[in-house]
Amino acid sequence: MTRLREGSPFPLGATPDAKGSNFAIFSDHAEGVTLCLFSADGSKEEERIELEECTNGVWHGHVAGVKAGDLYGYRVRGPWDPAHGHRFNDAKLLIDPYARELVGELQWDDALYGYQIGAEGEADLVRDERDSAAFLPKARIVSPEPYTQTARPVVPWPKTVIYESHVRGWTMRMKGLPDEIRGTFAAFAHPAAIDHLHKLGITTVEFMPIHAFVQDRHLGERGLANFWGYNTIGFFAPENRYIDGGGLPEIAAAVDALHDAGIEVILDVVYNHTAEGNHLGPTLSFKGIDNLSYYRLMPDDPRYYDNLTGTGNALDTNHPRVLQMVMDSLRLWANVYGVDGFRFDLALTLGREPGGFNPRHAFFNTMLQDPVLSRLKLIAEPWDVGPGGYQLGNFPPGFSEWNGDYRDVVREFWLGGEGLLPAFASRFAASSDLFNEGRRRPWSSVNFVTAHDGFTLNDLVSYNDKHNEANGEDNQDGHSDNKSWNCGAEGPTEDEGILSLRRQQKRNLLATLILSQGVPMLLAGDEIGNSQGGNNNAYAQDNEIGWVDWSDEDPDLTVFVAKVIALRASRSAFSRPEFLTGARTELGQRDVNWFSASGQRMSDEEWSNPHVKCLTVRLAPAKRGEPTMLVMLNASHVDVDFTVPEQGGEWRGVLDTAGRAEGETIPEKSVWQVPARSMVVWEQAGK
Repeated sequence: MTRLREGSPFPLGATPDAKGSNFAIFSDHAEGVTLCLFSADGSKEEERIELEECTNGVWHGHVAGVKAGDLYGYRVRGPWDPAHGHRFNDAKLLIDPYARELVGELQWDDALYGYQIGAEGEADLVRDERDSAAFLPKARIVSPEPYTQTARPVVPWPKTVIYESHVRGWTMRMKGLPDEIRGTFAAFAHPAAIDHLHKLGITTVEFMPIHAFVQDRHLGERGLANFWGYNTIGFFAPENRYIDGGGLPEIAAAVDALHDAGIEVILDVVYNHTAEGNHLGPTLSFKGIDNLSYYRLMPDDPRYYDNLTGTGNALDTNHPRVLQMVMDSLRLWANVYGVDGFRFDLALTLGREPGGFNPRHAFFNTMLQDPVLSRLKLIAEPWDVGPGGYQLGNFPPGFSEWNGDYRDVVREFWLGGEGLLPAFASRFAASSDLFNEGRRRPWSSVNFVTAHDGFTLNDLVSYNDKHNEANGEDNQDGHSDNKSWNCGAEGPTEDEGILSLRRQQKRNLLATLILSQGVPMLLAGDEIGNSQGGNNNAYAQDNEIGWVDWSDEDPDLTVFVAKVIALRASRSAFSRPEFLTGARTELGQRDVNWFSASGQRMSDEEWSNPHVKCLTVRLAPAKRGEPTMLVMLNASHVDVDFTVPEQGGEWRGVLDTAGRAEGETIPEKSVWQVPARSMVVWEQAGK
């Protein structure tokens, strides 16, 4: 009696049952697929089984006696014809794209490449015959049961405050954690971690990539490591280094712990490219399974990849099976691990067709009609490096977007830049000029002043220039235009005047971010003054440079951030569910009024005057019984007398980045001096 039966072409991946396991893998251009079974430690290939059935491009078979926990991989036969897009090479073991768990680390060796490195003639055209199995992680068969136990918190968008964090980097040096769980999901589930998030008022944690990824060969050769994780090789498997012996359920346990605390979890996901690189990259999975189907190749020369991402390749979401893989992966993380949303890295690539970006691409339509995914928080990074690679504001309703214009304008405003007032007002008001189409809402704009890519907040006010020497690229990597200002000295200083100005600038940037309409996103560690020593591209720094430094925590700044977040949460004027228009609300007030420092409505001349750097904003509440709010902003280098506008009665100071107005009460038409480079928030007294 044969071990192999016909099996089923779905579901894709390895699915165990009481009698064995079903295997199904898509390859439309393969001539044969071999299932390879391995010993428990993955060191020995014990059996090869030819999958004899192929249905609609899916090779499948059911193998008796193969159970959950067993290790496997594939070898795929087909033409070796790079000039026509085919890179089949059955000497290379391949990772199942649907692998739920990977065992072992990738060990760099020339055998991982499908072509002969160093061969004469065209470098990648000569097929390599060396077996790569000894150097590749193996897939482990996993039972498909759900792991999460808790219900989602479902935080409304207007109440959402996002905290971009790294599972490893945030917890490696955090106080109060057991050493053995640092850098793992278990650390994020620890009461010390959750307590910090609670004290801040964070509603939603956004994890940087946690999918299984590859350590770049060139980084290892320089003694560095891929820290950020934007080098995915498995969209269904987690990165093993983030698990502390609890297996896959440890991830769900961390999500459950955060859910119990009322905190959502969003994953930063990288479906735009894989770790296999360009035509000279290794053959690890997709490239050897069906290169022509999985990747976007150059139409006039399919030997080469359409490098829309800057990483060497781009997945082809125009192919229905690739689109299916992405959707299956998203549903797995939503249904099994219970995550509450996704941030799509280089989302522009995912919506590209041969003619360019299409906001009605099947990728978006499929997700927005899905009964599970459409209800989650969906955030697009609206750029890539291809033609027309910046599409901020052009994604379909249902997606929010990282607002890079917000970052740039707010940074320049507090630098004292000229001619910025109209742009600043728009960004402060959720960028309706970008997002007020198709009945989108203010939360379409995810606002940030810092993110993982770039300076930390502390470094933004401490360095004029990047200092990326530790990356080993002669300080050539990373952005050079950071819109930063060191306040008078480059890097660390003992000058109290400079330190005081830096503290005030940090408060200005944070208060502006948190109190703007739209959704604020904080970079983890900014609230404690974390520094990366001026490194604005710490992708390769899995060490003290990239990890959040809790040893030099600024408790006053942490208290300030918590105070501003609490103010936002308790005052609907700062998080209205509709875009500001200046029209009267159902409560009889105009939702927003813009005034000059003189207390008069802004004139066209003042809006267009490049030297005007002061603004007063009056915001009406969205809910009855809450006060109207008044925000005075002085981005100039001198103290300015602000006149309180009429029709407000008395005002009580609730926030002042210079520390003078809090608790003070002033009447309408009175004058209040706002110090240079500072911001004051008042609320209508008696409410």
